Amino acid sequence: MTKPKVHRTSSGRTLRDEDLDALAADVEEAEYDVEVLKTRRRGRPPMGSGPADVVPVRIDPELRAAIEARAEADHTTTSEVIREAIRRFLDVA
Repeated sequence: MTKPKVHRTSSGRTLRDEDLDALAADVEEAEYDVEVLKTRRRGRPPMGSGPADVVPVRIDPELRAAIEARAEADHTTTSEVIREAIRRFLDVA
């Protein structure tokens, strides 16, 4: 015999059948524009002219520490620091 599926909220609370019925009723009452929901983009926003590639690169611990320090000082990510450094080195906008 198959066990019934247990549904949980993101906080971990277990949803009972009554909770699921209430959610279903809310959805049925709401007027959703299905076409708008279908066209909604998911995932990360595109960078540049198309999808971005992930390029694995090995760096030494001192360089990694310098990148992380710069990112923290600039209130940005290590990825953005690396992208900006490459753009400047290659003189690419």
